[in-house]
Amino acid sequence: MSEQIYLGIDAGGTFTDFVCVRIGASTTITLHKTPSTPSAPELAILNGIHAMGLEAQAQSGNLQIIHGSTVATNAVLEGKLAKVVFITNYGFADLLRLARQTRPQLYALEFAAVPPPVPAELCLETGGRVGADGKDMQPLTAIEIDELIKKVATLAPQAVAINLLFSFLNDSAERRIEAALQMHLPEILVSRSSRVLPEYREYERGIATWLNAALGPIISGYLTRLRAQLGSCSLQIMQSSGETIGASKAATAAVNLLLSGPAGGLKAIQFIGEQTGYRKIISFDMGGTSTDVALVDGAIARTTEGMLAQYPVGVAMVDMHTIGAGGGSIAYVDSGGMLQVGPQSAGAEPGPACYGKGGTDATVTDANLVLGRLDRNTALAGDLHLDIDAATHAVRKLADQLQLSVSETALGIIIIANEHMAKAIRLISVNRGYDPNAFVLACFGGAGGLHVCALAEAMQMRRAIVPVYCGVLSALGMVVANRGRQFSRTLSLRCSVLDVPAVQEAFAQLQQAATTELLQEGLSAAELRSEHSVDMRYLGQSYTLNIPWLDAAAAVADFHQMHEQRYGYALDKETELVNIRVQVVAESVALSLPKIVRVPSSPDPDQSGSMAPALAVPASTGDVVVHKRENLRPGTLIAGPAIVTEYSATTFIAPWWSATVDAFGNLLLSQGEVR
Repeated sequence: MSEQIYLGIDAGGTFTDFVCVRIGASTTITLHKTPSTPSAPELAILNGIHAMGLEAQAQSGNLQIIHGSTVATNAVLEGKLAKVVFITNYGFADLLRLARQTRPQLYALEFAAVPPPVPAELCLETGGRVGADGKDMQPLTAIEIDELIKKVATLAPQAVAINLLFSFLNDSAERRIEAALQMHLPEILVSRSSRVLPEYREYERGIATWLNAALGPIISGYLTRLRAQLGSCSLQIMQSSGETIGASKAATAAVNLLLSGPAGGLKAIQFIGEQTGYRKIISFDMGGTSTDVALVDGAIARTTEGMLAQYPVGVAMVDMHTIGAGGGSIAYVDSGGMLQVGPQSAGAEPGPACYGKGGTDATVTDANLVLGRLDRNTALAGDLHLDIDAATHAVRKLADQLQLSVSETALGIIIIANEHMAKAIRLISVNRGYDPNAFVLACFGGAGGLHVCALAEAMQMRRAIVPVYCGVLSALGMVVANRGRQFSRTLSLRCSVLDVPAVQEAFAQLQQAATTELLQEGLSAAELRSEHSVDMRYLGQSYTLNIPWLDAAAAVADFHQMHEQRYGYALDKETELVNIRVQVVAESVALSLPKIVRVPSSPDPDQSGSMAPALAVPASTGDVVVHKRENLRPGTLIAGPAIVTEYSATTFIAPWWSATVDAFGNLLLSQGEVR
């Protein structure tokens, strides 16, 4: 069989990670990591492809690239968005400005005004009003359409967002406006709410439609530049929901890319769990800027109540919690004399002080190096070498302010960062009715392995796993992700009088729409499979729970059960089916992790490790062994404290913890026992 080459790329804030999977007579996996280039993210990708010797394959089309990117996320966080005209019904031009009128701080009597997403002069009103029953209340005339075209042409935006009331029930007016804009102003990207998010809640729908419009030109420009350098190879983009979409369609679905990178990490954790038999996993992805935590109970949970900055993001995305705690998080002493860590980050430029690129602030990475948990002889991506003197100097500045020793201050930085991450894990586990002890803690990201034992202890978890390829795991997730679409629609029907045939017809329409898009990407109908679900609530509630759909009776029973698990009670009360959801996917490449071959003549890794200075942690005495992960063989037992280094990450095995190596090279950690 001819060799198939897949390249997963995760463009992060500090580093861009690459995982190349070659499938032929055997499967081989190679890794690469290069510093990110935030001002032009495509440059880091091209640098990595060149360094891995894949340029010829890219130009010839014998390379399939699956890419997760922070371009959309960073554009929102930095406010670098396209100019958008927002079109809505008469009397609702202030819809995005009014929002939900919730205070950002509950007990603050005064707070700074937040500028609206779209300035008032770019908000236009028109006819085409639809009532709550889907019937026309105010017609959209040809004169009004002509006036809109003239106003939009005068304002000269890069994109237009159309968000009319109840368009999820009847979108004929939105479609007429879209068609007129595309005819007369074809250079302007048009985002229609009944396509982006055909669900109730006009503000959330409006924000999603605006974000889609504001990000579209940015994503389009980025992918155009990248595409021009990649020859004829296939290019898929990871979506926030965990499936990939063709690059040619990504710009029109830009709002679906906001969690592109983190979604890849969760897909990889699910894949690792399937390979190793772990179905209940709490994961944390600790990179240079942030940490993403999530819970996988067999399947990846998704949510439609995500937030990015101050904006609600109503499209489906993987359910995770993100905090500003990463290896580059800056430590400082606040006005009250207390040590604080994050959320500000040293980022890729200049990075932590120990990177030797001009950074002077102490970071979590500097603290780990000072404590001896990072091997000072480790070479990083981009030919970076750790500077212990620079790290010590940065931490000493804080130590002098706190009147503590350098090691005490460094340990304080680690403890505070750990508590930030433990709090995030509690939010997605204990606060939702899950017992963390029933799960295994899985870490990845360049910094995750340095904190895994401490976080497991904080959550009273006795088992943890440091996956193989953990430093670039999100890039591996890109390769194993399915291609797919998720469509939704609001119905708002009482379950006691549910018109089941009508619901099934609505499901069929969404499935056909999703299937059509995937067929246009060259997939066949035989490759596709679908899953149906519904958002349900008790009549009178504001929020919903997502329930798999087999039939009406099963959905109602499952809703009561999930409500009791999540909130501690269930009611003998009327239920309502609010939204229907359809997921259509094509399975990704069939991939199994290659097993490590035990070499009989290999020296015992416990005897071959180098020695590192004593760790500045309680109960640590003397030197510790530093193991190279590539030298470890299945069945190897490592007792803590110890350090395991690899190309893209470092793992710190704490005192009273032990680790064994499984057949795939994963590190299986246990507390208080020998495996």
